[in-house]
Parts: sequence; C-alpha cells; structure tokens
Amino acid sequence: MTLSVSLALGVRTSQQNTIDAGSASARRAVELALALTDGTGAGQADRVFVDTRTLAASGTEDLDLAGALADAFGVAQVFARVKALLVTADAGNTNNVVISRPASNGLAIFSAAGDAVPVRPGGAFALAAGVADAVGYAVTAGTGDLLTVTNSGGTTGVTYSIAIIGASA
Repeated sequence: MTLSVSLALGVRTSQQNTIDAGSASARRAVELALALTDGTGAGQADRVFVDTRTLAASGTEDLDLAGALADAFGVAQVFARVKALLVTADAGNTNNVVISRPASNGLAIFSAAGDAVPVRPGGAFALAAGVADAVGYAVTAGTGDLLTVTNSGGTTGVTYSIAIIGASA
C-alpha cells in the first residue's frame, strides 16, 4: 500500500485605503503547500488516520497514535512520527472541540501537559512539519502517544473530523 499526501493552507489578504493623492492597496499572503510521498524520511509519510467522530456532552477521548487507530482498510496505524494534523469542528456544533496534551503519555505537539487549543464550531486547527523535516513530532508508545479530544460543554454533543499523517519510523 502506498500513500501520497497533499496539504494546502493559505491566507490571502487585500486592503484598500483612500489617501490624499488617490488610493493605495496592499496584498499579503501566507501559504503552505506540503506534498508528501510514500516513506519515512524527510518529505515522506506512510501512515494515515482520517475519521469523523462524535463526542457526547462533556465527552472526552484519548486517541492512541501507537496502535489503536486504523486506516480506511482497517489496518492499525502505528505512528512513530506525526508530519501533519488537521482537526475541523462541525459548523452545527454548539460547543468547542478542544485538542489537548494529556498529563500522562501526551503527544508533544504542545509545550506542556494540559496545553490545549479550542476549535470553535466551523473552525479548524492545523499543524504541519515542513517537507525538509524528517523528524516531525515524535510519538513514543506508552509515554508520548495520546492526543486528547474533549467536548467543551455539557449540554450537547460535538462532531469533528480529524486527519493525522505520519510515519512508521
């Protein structure tokens, strides 16, 4: 089985302003285009987990990147490195989807245990290692392999989609 990944993120802005002698404009862009081929080195990935999930009111789940997740063919995905992560929260959610590093065995995508980012309804959180980066974010079975996803509210469920791209070595 081979894997190829294409990730594109970007923000383009255009500002206009009236000044004394006419008008002025400014265009700016911040963009990332990431293409990964099959493998485990720099610019490569050979593991993928993509799913849409629902958490009950006040629900929490720990995603175990060292073997508890399966790909589209039901094959266990044992990550040694994460190269990209994308989480999108359903626009119909009432509560936030919170992505965090648990106090024990947490994946080190955040600086410290307990660090988190809320993904607001209709929003997204993305993280990517560059194509020249062979390391990415290390996954260590038993000590650094969990990603916690929490529903921030106690009255309604939340739905989110997640894509984890990585390497087996």
